[in-house]
Amino acid sequence: MAKRTDWDMPIGKLTRVKDVLPPPSELVVPRNEVKVTLALSRRSIAFFKSQARRNHTKYQRMICELVDRYAAHYLAA
Repeated sequence: MAKRTDWDMPIGKLTRVKDVLPPPSELVVPRNEVKVTLALSRRSIAFFKSQARRNHTKYQRMICELVDRYAAHYLAA
């Protein structure tokens, strides 16, 4: 009879690792946001939507990040 391996059990020597995850209270970071209405071209929106699909994110978040980086660049200048 062949020896069966229980894959739910650990294999080899176990070592304890330090918990490096932050507490949940530190994961909830309030953002200082203001809602705006912005008219963009269909071509621009199509570009951001396709890039968002490729990167598994939301296109609005990408546009927001772009505007934030643009503002930060010129605020530092």
